[in-house]
Amino acid sequence: MQLNENEIRGIIEEVIKRYAGESSATPAEPVKKEVEKREGNLELVEVGEAKKGTRSDEVIIAVAAAFGKYQTETITHIPHADVLRELMAGIEEEGLTPRVIRVLRTSDVSILANDGAKLSGSGIGIGIQSKGTTVIHQKDLFPLTNLELFPQAPLLQREHYRMIGKNAAKYAKGETPKPVPQMNDQMARPKYQAIAALLHIKETEHVVVNAKPVELKPIFK
Repeated sequence: MQLNENEIRGIIEEVIKRYAGESSATPAEPVKKEVEKREGNLELVEVGEAKKGTRSDEVIIAVAAAFGKYQTETITHIPHADVLRELMAGIEEEGLTPRVIRVLRTSDVSILANDGAKLSGSGIGIGIQSKGTTVIHQKDLFPLTNLELFPQAPLLQREHYRMIGKNAAKYAKGETPKPVPQMNDQMARPKYQAIAALLHIKETEHVVVNAKPVELKPIFK
């Protein structure tokens, strides 16, 4: 059964009523406004089609279609600027170079991460959806097989994104790092599922079938 956007919003309203408690947040319409609001602290400048890298010391961060453009924060309101800073810092702390691209042909985090890995000179890529779900991928793995998967976006904090960047860089150096520790909350899925569905719908609206990936120059303000 497929749900239209109004039905999804109805579910979101019900979820927020159930879990928000005394929160003053208004359910459906403010969520849409928040998703579409632009923040002024990150600009992702498009600099042409993303090509296959030749540097073995680079790790690609492949962001989804709406990341930093139509959506500006994760599902738990971490600004995309902070997320990207942490990923890049983690890579740089391991002595490697981050490179940022936008994958437009899909909103599936595993596929966009695999696309990034195939363009990365090191063969390692990080894929991230606007809501925060993240994957570390390797170029010669099947799209749905990955090095590390971080499916519970509501539980990811800034420090996790830095650790993800560091681990991706370690894989690129041929190391076998310990997986990034992940928290587990059985209530995260029912609490955020409907909102995650709406954010994914909004992201998918910006997918362009068969579009080439775009090279991005991050400018932090």
